[in-house]
Amino acid sequence: MSKPVKNSHTITSTIHAGELDVTFLECGSGPLALCLHGFPDSPHTWRYLLPVLAERGYRAVAPFMRGYAPTSVPASGVYQTAALARDAGALHEALGGDERAVIIGHDWGAPAVCGAALDAPQRWSKVVSMAVPPGPALGAAFVSNLAQIQRSWYMFFFQHGLSNHVVAANDMAFIDMLWAQWSPGYEATVDLAHVKDALRNTDHLQAALGYYRATLGDGKRDPELAALQQRMGSEVPAQPLLYLHGENDGCVGRDVALAAQAMVPEHVQFEFVADAGHFMQLEQPERVNQLIADFVTG
Repeated sequence: MSKPVKNSHTITSTIHAGELDVTFLECGSGPLALCLHGFPDSPHTWRYLLPVLAERGYRAVAPFMRGYAPTSVPASGVYQTAALARDAGALHEALGGDERAVIIGHDWGAPAVCGAALDAPQRWSKVVSMAVPPGPALGAAFVSNLAQIQRSWYMFFFQHGLSNHVVAANDMAFIDMLWAQWSPGYEATVDLAHVKDALRNTDHLQAALGYYRATLGDGKRDPELAALQQRMGSEVPAQPLLYLHGENDGCVGRDVALAAQAMVPEHVQFEFVADAGHFMQLEQPERVNQLIADFVTG
């Protein structure tokens, strides 16, 4: 492991987990609380939550996800969500997690945490999912919900090779545009700087786009992950699960979240965060931190 670098409430370290060298932010000690980010984002999205979890007695860890610098680009070239779930399991093992561990995920991190909880339920006592609803509702929306198909236009654009150049052009102005559309009115200057640092290298940007190509296109898939991938598209973890959704989310509509709420079992708790869009943990940190901390310690 590399020598930790102090950064206000957190330290930064690197550890080998599975096929990756994973760099992560860390705060506190105690049972593991693993926080997974999405696109286009970085673990700095958890900068308000990590100290709160540490105060509640957790070792709060937020990794740079598969392919996001400085975490390594996987030699396998696999970016399906089941691989993200297995990454979480590998981190649980590498970091010495036990059955008290909790797992929290936003955007791509949301299906990843649900997949990790399905894959190895003995590792995770509670699950928090944010901005991408658990269960089959989002997949169904891609077939029947024209408003959501319009919101998700970028996912289809990413299947085309032209997107490689468009996303990288003009200091990644494409990413600026997505944040402005998904969280209207939020000043994202700091967050945009962090995510651009993670994706500025071509190989890392291709990795981030690879998540979408493995989901909707011809991106590489590992046959050994097929069974878990299928479960992730239909099942909801049995552990206590809190789902959070911003009322003004411009990426995944509130209507999709409401449809998901009608489908999930009773043990799944839904909370809609007022005056927040897609990046609710940054827009309304006090409310989101309280909801998560109370849930995982309750």
